[in-house]
Amino acid sequence: MIGHNYFVYMLTNFERTVLYTGVTNDLEIRLEQHRAGENSYSFTKKYKCFYLVYFERFQYVDHAIDREKEIKGWSRAKKNALIETENKFWRFLNEDIKSD
Repeated sequence: MIGHNYFVYMLTNFERTVLYTGVTNDLEIRLEQHRAGENSYSFTKKYKCFYLVYFERFQYVDHAIDREKEIKGWSRAKKNALIETENKFWRFLNEDIKSD
């Protein structure tokens, strides 16, 4: 069976005051799409959420979607705590996921 990659990810703005949670099968391309602002009415464009601070990988899309829904239902404090389990200082991870 071929392995699949699906990602739940969280983006923030430069000031780290807004969070966006999403799901994708290609994290690098999705980050580029957010940055390009392909949808002029999108949340990420409006609030300038272009900075990756957290992500999880899943093999199955339904697991990723379930996790995205779970996280979206959380309080800001709980989301912050999740981010800080892997990224204590909220470092922007965009460059870390780029392929060569």
